[in-house]
Amino acid sequence: MQSLKQISTLSNRSEVQFLPLMAQEDHQSPPYLGQVLVIRPPPVFSVHEQYISSKFQILKAYESPLPTHDFLQTYAQSVKVVLCSGGSPITADVLHDLPALQLVVSSTTGVNHIDMAECRRREIRVTNTGDLFSDDVADGAVGLLIDVMRRISAGDRFVRGGRWPAISEYPLGSKLGGKRVGIVGLGNIGSSVATRLEAMGCIVSYTSRQKKNSTHYTFYPNVLQLASNSDALIICCALTNDTRHMINNTVLRALGKTGVIVNVARGAIIDEVELVECLVEGEVGGAGLDVFEKEPKVPNELFELDNVVLSSHSTACTRECFYDAAQTVVANLEAFFMSKPLLTPVS
Repeated sequence: MQSLKQISTLSNRSEVQFLPLMAQEDHQSPPYLGQVLVIRPPPVFSVHEQYISSKFQILKAYESPLPTHDFLQTYAQSVKVVLCSGGSPITADVLHDLPALQLVVSSTTGVNHIDMAECRRREIRVTNTGDLFSDDVADGAVGLLIDVMRRISAGDRFVRGGRWPAISEYPLGSKLGGKRVGIVGLGNIGSSVATRLEAMGCIVSYTSRQKKNSTHYTFYPNVLQLASNSDALIICCALTNDTRHMINNTVLRALGKTGVIVNVARGAIIDEVELVECLVEGEVGGAGLDVFEKEPKVPNELFELDNVVLSSHSTACTRECFYDAAQTVVANLEAFFMSKPLLTPVS
């Protein structure tokens, strides 16, 4: 079984390598290692389905004419593993329908779509993709920040709409270098964002559950103080009961009329209703949003705003990352069925 370090080095291969992973041609292929339930196909599975399906018997609830509950009841006593992502939440009801379940494999980093408390109670193990997505999400976060501040997407619409000949003066954007950027959550992704921004001349500060003695960035004990001392906020923390709607009207107004907010974490960390209100009223300078509270639904008011850049929860979605994630998913599944230590267990 490959280590996570070995898997991550695969992304250094040439571009031609990032086609969907294929099963090796073998007319005497080994038998499946075991059954894996897929309620709805995660994006990583959809791209690399042939590779994953060559190793495991995939039970596809989404292709069955039966209602999901009835399908799960049919396999209740045999399913030990389920593969999921944010689009197929593993709720208490799902877990109740799967009494034999022993492992939940997420093809994403976040696990807020999994009822972790119930998994702990039943001693069901959980794996994710570790920090494989950190660099790509960090790239996306910085890209959104630059786009909003330099008005790149708005400029594209300005030119494509034929307005340049009639309106020669385009509204000025803002310089990134020298800006005070606050990072909410200095984990793997937040640290990667900070490294990139510092290299671009930004003054980085952060708030997190606790102060990180290993970093020289300025620490603020709460997000309100961070916003009050920042020109931009980038949300990189996990969604929990404590962080839900943590970014509210008070925080947004503290960020100010020229402030920019970027969210590459989870939509519900921001009170979306209050964000829309602040953007429409000009209480916040702009926003770069990759995630939303009720995906894939996006507030209609945002479509009309040139100071808002929208992305479809896709900052982590690169060919390289999906390749590595498929390898990690398979490595965890192989480890489980071969009674070996899991590669990326979630404690």
